[in-house]
Amino acid sequence: MRPRLGALAVAALAACRPGSGTPTVEPSADTRYDVIISGARVVDGTGNAWFLGDVGVRGDRIARVAPAGSLARAATPTRVDARGLVVAPGFIDIQGQSYDHLLLGDGRALNKVTQGVTTEILGEGYTPAPSNDRVESLLGFFVSDADSAAGRTAVAGFRGPHGFGAWLEAMERHGISVNVGSFLGASTVRVYAKGMAEGAASPAELDTMRAAVSRAMEDGAFGLGTALIYPPGNFASTAELIELARAMAPHHGVYITHMRSEADDFLEGIDEAFAIGRDAGVPVEIYHLKAAGKRNWRKAALAIAKIDSARAAGQDVGADMYPYEAGGTALAACFPPWASADDELLENLKDSSTRARIRADVAADRSGEWENLCQLATPEGVRIGGFEVPEHKAWEGKSLAEIAASRRQDWVDALIDLTVKEEGRLGALYFLASEENLALQIRQPWIKFGTDAGAIETDSVPEGETHPRTYGTYTRILGRYVREQRLLPLEDAVRKMTSAVAARLSLRDRGLVREGMYADLVVFDPATVGDRATYDRSHQLSAGIRHVFVNGIAVLRGGAHTGAKPGRAVRGPGWIQDR
Repeated sequence: MRPRLGALAVAALAACRPGSGTPTVEPSADTRYDVIISGARVVDGTGNAWFLGDVGVRGDRIARVAPAGSLARAATPTRVDARGLVVAPGFIDIQGQSYDHLLLGDGRALNKVTQGVTTEILGEGYTPAPSNDRVESLLGFFVSDADSAAGRTAVAGFRGPHGFGAWLEAMERHGISVNVGSFLGASTVRVYAKGMAEGAASPAELDTMRAAVSRAMEDGAFGLGTALIYPPGNFASTAELIELARAMAPHHGVYITHMRSEADDFLEGIDEAFAIGRDAGVPVEIYHLKAAGKRNWRKAALAIAKIDSARAAGQDVGADMYPYEAGGTALAACFPPWASADDELLENLKDSSTRARIRADVAADRSGEWENLCQLATPEGVRIGGFEVPEHKAWEGKSLAEIAASRRQDWVDALIDLTVKEEGRLGALYFLASEENLALQIRQPWIKFGTDAGAIETDSVPEGETHPRTYGTYTRILGRYVREQRLLPLEDAVRKMTSAVAARLSLRDRGLVREGMYADLVVFDPATVGDRATYDRSHQLSAGIRHVFVNGIAVLRGGAHTGAKPGRAVRGPGWIQDR
């Protein structure tokens, strides 16, 4: 015979959410939320299967996650009918490049929020802080020429022992639609102490670097970010990088790296990253994992096996990627690193004897000596953009091979002449990866996604083309690889865009649709979400993203930007608040 339950016990059991173990109370008619998203498929970021639910937002936090219909009677000024739609945590871009936009531009990040991004993390190799005379000489890396005067003024404010923190605060004050945080650029640290010179750091310079790392970690850096195919990053030895990583270890930072090689020495580059992590006692994250160049495509499976083996042995290693065959960076990356030492690339290209030496190095394709991107992609696979000289604009988006043919030049001579005449400003797409390897990587449980792209200034069509990842990284994953190819479940794709990144960054209050978390939310149509940007027409906003909320405020409503700029600075676990 079953014992009878009292009325209070019956009510308590009836109010329990299935599986939660926590009694909840049905809201009364006067319970009030600022926003209610109702009837959605809730993909909560954990990787768990979606469920039909309502999400209530109060202020900047998620106040309630409940079964669909539970908040039907609750009062709210804003109710989003999300029947047939997905609500997920806002996407966290672990490799953003929006330096000038978030500091000096309009801050709306339209191309990012229209693909669901609510937080952008900077710091691949370079940051504009901490600053000094040497770092300010790199100003062109962070801001456009049009903004150079304002940029110089801004970067001058990032001097002093806590310049890194001043930079984060400046972006928040500027007004931005997305949250922003950053790793500390290891190249900036080296320039801060040594400038653009080659060679090992002296003991005094190394002490200066260590101190800069420690202070930046206390200011909220997530760790140390390297870019080891570009000068001066590739002037740093493994031993130097271990010392810098050790300086961040007490602050629980992550060593994140654009490795010394993604091509002929791809596997050796992974070994170096692992060694730095082991010797310094810090986690390792690999930026935009890829096996670059057709001759190296077979190494992708070997790289995955290396990472799996390291993880099985207990080393905390992961990676991120973008879902495109082409990479994108400066055309000047085709030159050997020594040619850019002391920031004298253009002068060296103009000097006849030095030009001849540079030309010989580019043409020789000496495997393993440096990352020769033009040889790896081949001249046919290098598409150039960003022309400013009027008579060159007809070549926008053309391959290096096509341009050389139209100029009746060898491709190496065309490369040198264009770099000089355009004063080193040209960018390029390098077709390096294979679609089969992209699919293989996407399925790995330790993979995360990032754009490796910056925000676009306005909603008008800019001049010239850019990489389509700038507009479509996350929506391409959701449309092409989840819905069309079914390479991975929706829930796992969202996890890799949200909570997996938040966990790597030790962001404990973002990345999940969970009560008490910050209300960074994206609402999208799983049947139509997708990228529109292509290599030939890159300035195309994504489809299917309906609403985006950052800290509880709508920045995208019905697919249109609201103009709101509620973004905040986010900081790593070593941050010392109220110093």
